[in-house]
Amino acid sequence: MSNAPLLLYQVRWNQDKSPVKFCVKSRRVGLSYGDASESSMLAGLREADGGMNTYYISYNKEMTETYVKDTAGWAKRLNIAAGEFEEVVLEDEKDILAYRVRFASGHAVTALSSKPKNLRSKKGRIVIDEAAFCEDLEELLKAAIALTMWGGSVEVISTHNGETNPFNTYILDIRAGKYPYSLHRVTLDDALGEGLYRRICQVRGLLWSPEAEASWRQGLIDLYGDGADEELFCIPSQGSGTYLTRAMIESCMSQAIPVLRWTPPAADFVDWPEDRRHREMRDWLDAELGPILANLPKDVRSYLGEDFGRTGDLSVDWPLLEMTSLELVTPVVLELRNCPFRQQEQALFYLCDRLPRFSGGALDARGNGQYLAEVARQNYGPDLIQEVMLSETWYREHMPKLKAAFEDKTILAPKDALILDDLRAFKVVKGVAKIPEARTGAKDEKRHGDAGVAAALAVFAAKTIECDSFEVITASPYRVNTLFRGYGGR
Repeated sequence: MSNAPLLLYQVRWNQDKSPVKFCVKSRRVGLSYGDASESSMLAGLREADGGMNTYYISYNKEMTETYVKDTAGWAKRLNIAAGEFEEVVLEDEKDILAYRVRFASGHAVTALSSKPKNLRSKKGRIVIDEAAFCEDLEELLKAAIALTMWGGSVEVISTHNGETNPFNTYILDIRAGKYPYSLHRVTLDDALGEGLYRRICQVRGLLWSPEAEASWRQGLIDLYGDGADEELFCIPSQGSGTYLTRAMIESCMSQAIPVLRWTPPAADFVDWPEDRRHREMRDWLDAELGPILANLPKDVRSYLGEDFGRTGDLSVDWPLLEMTSLELVTPVVLELRNCPFRQQEQALFYLCDRLPRFSGGALDARGNGQYLAEVARQNYGPDLIQEVMLSETWYREHMPKLKAAFEDKTILAPKDALILDDLRAFKVVKGVAKIPEARTGAKDEKRHGDAGVAAALAVFAAKTIECDSFEVITASPYRVNTLFRGYGGR
């Protein structure tokens, strides 16, 4: 990297002042180089002005040496008074060889080996680089986080080193909300989009063009071969298989939770007059769903996730009650097969209007589901309803919340074989848990992980939507002639 201004992802990393922050990244995008500039600036300040020591740790001697030399180089560029790079045996730790740059402020940037004991009695900022390759990362972090008590910070940077590596476990736990840590992600394409190859051309005296950048990118992918996903695109290797195990799911299931399944009473149900269809659905809801909802506790918040389907897939409504213990309890699951759009809205509103302290819903807004998600947003407000476009990015960021709920046993689901199959349908593909394209089940009974997606959306709603609850004080009767007005040209 040159001494030109930092690229945007380097700036975002340096400007993030979270006590603990993680970055999963592509190789050779210059994040450590950019971090060295922050180390230099902080070490150049006196303690009264917010200055502090930085301790850099990695698994590799050459990396530690390079980082400290980069820090010294930044000090010169920024006109910060500092000494020269030196290799020392620390005075208070006679067995520890270190690289160091001293600053006139009295602070220093010191590179240590990756032994947890090296952090004893230290004060300041810790940078753990290529953390996925450090031995005993858990113990290293335990020792490092103690420094935050006195105003220090912990920065963890790495490419992936396998799905089961502790570094990836931390990444998933941060996404699941288990740790209040900041998380950054920089793939090769992210870095290219913010000027990496332009900077390489600038340093090497090359002429930049879109064609040259595309060729360079492809050449890099070809060089890494099968390792490109992990090394360049932040996808941990060995990521194929079931995301939620049977044992994990069954330990969070209860036979007391009902699953209500509705199918049309006749093949021509969709052609019945609107008022007749409305009465038929209302009678079923009053008889089957109404008594369950009437008996729910009134003093808890409730949330909802819905996966939409019309003919090929099910529509599944999965409500959750957030108990005072913060456990998420499923009161009922509603599955609709081959249900007309208007009756889907009828069932959704019936359910949400009767849930206690309804505080948010996340609805699948892909394809035809966009209509139902939109009318729900219009009915309950944009603060309560999230219209979710399910994508690889969404699955990557939010599936860990569902897994954490089952791992921690903070969710209770129906004990039902089909629900179990849907939850087990999530497969890890290139590091992301999602539903494969293939459907399961016999003809007219096929499933596509529908209940699993609804559960994931419900947990997402409970964990991310923050809004005053919605409560129906006096529920007006449905007016059949106004249901779905504007839909289908009406």
